[in-house]
Amino acid sequence: MNSDNRIESLESVQISQYSEKIINTMAEALVLIAPDGMILMVNKSFERMFGYKKDEIVGQSCTQLNCDVCDFSPQGKQHKWCKLFSYGKDVKKRCHVKKKDGTYLAVLKNASILKNEKDEDIGAVEILTDISEMDRLDREVNLLSRRLLEDGSFQGIVGKSPSIQKVFELVEKAAWSESPIIIYGESGTGKELVAQAIHQLGKRKDKPFVQLNCAALNESILESELFGHVKGAFTGAFRHRIGRFETADGGDIFLDEIGDVPISIQVKLLRVLEQKQIERVGDHQPIPVDVRLITATNKNLEEMISRQEFREDFFFRINVIPIYIPPLRERLDDIPLLVDSFIRALVKRTGKKITGLTTESLNYLLAYTWPGNVRELKSILEYAFVVAEKGLIRPDQLPHSVLKKENPISMKNMVSSSNENQEKTELIQALNQAKGNQSEAARTLGVSRITVWNRMKKYNIDLKRILTS
Repeated sequence: MNSDNRIESLESVQISQYSEKIINTMAEALVLIAPDGMILMVNKSFERMFGYKKDEIVGQSCTQLNCDVCDFSPQGKQHKWCKLFSYGKDVKKRCHVKKKDGTYLAVLKNASILKNEKDEDIGAVEILTDISEMDRLDREVNLLSRRLLEDGSFQGIVGKSPSIQKVFELVEKAAWSESPIIIYGESGTGKELVAQAIHQLGKRKDKPFVQLNCAALNESILESELFGHVKGAFTGAFRHRIGRFETADGGDIFLDEIGDVPISIQVKLLRVLEQKQIERVGDHQPIPVDVRLITATNKNLEEMISRQEFREDFFFRINVIPIYIPPLRERLDDIPLLVDSFIRALVKRTGKKITGLTTESLNYLLAYTWPGNVRELKSILEYAFVVAEKGLIRPDQLPHSVLKKENPISMKNMVSSSNENQEKTELIQALNQAKGNQSEAARTLGVSRITVWNRMKKYNIDLKRILTS
């Protein structure tokens, strides 16, 4: 049977009688709208996606859906019509459409004008595809891309010192709690990594982890970031925006630099914690949210309370489980581990054949006061990787900020049996890389050729043996 015959066969059974069944089989939501904006028909998928029964929405204005890409313009005194359809072209846009419960669903809208034989508009048909899961995954990818790439001994956190081990123990216990958690620590100590570890170890690990740095955001922007806004809420609000709390629903939200949050926003956050619901800026529809709040700060909140810069009731609400991260200067034993972790990651990223630090370079790092903590250590090694090409990083390849401090502890006081083993290992590595050339090995180690010769004698190093081994 050819195509013409098939068409005639379909026409003979009056395919239109099956149109309702076909439409209700669709996975996408379908809406038929009259020229005056009245909703004429919806399918079963629309009812499922937006929470309306057919009788509740048919006959209502399409403006009730509050789609944020619709631009309404008055046409006469009786109704409004969407400018999108006045262009006479099909529309395909991502947007947010309001559900019956007041929340918004991310959808892909395909809309077309329906015309009669006289080319007059008789309505419009819209197909709405739920893309909320795709939007959620996009947001998670963006968040994950900002995380540190280094592997570590505990959920990406490197350290074996007693002080950091205590942090690890408390994180494991706090992770399963539903109570608010606050992380205290100086800038650069790794508060974000601790927050991520709490999420990964908790029962919400399969739900979203959403974070926001509250510093340097003015009140209006911060409020919109946290709670979202509806179209037209303020100048420049051209679309609906889902806030961080809605995005984090079911999971954890991490608010860094909570000490920088304005008093007015603290009041609203306190209300969220007590009522477990939010309101978008420009809207009075309460939206239920189920999130665990994790905060962090490098400030003394109790002192801020005494200066009336922080609300005491909000402090007591978020200070349920405090976790204190020690500064790097209080866990110097972790520096070699951190250096090794960062160098491995930098080697992988840059492809450079850098094997570590000379003993002198490590001593400089151990004598430094680390005002920028772990973040500063990472930056120093990144600088060294720009300067150095291969082998061991020498002191002259470290930033001046490290070298200008007082000289590190002298080798006589510093070197123990373990350091002697490290010195011997470094010497053998340098000689191997230099293929036995003692002058080149000396340059790699940052010492004189005589020092290399003396160390070879000290450790009874047979050059021929190490080159053939």
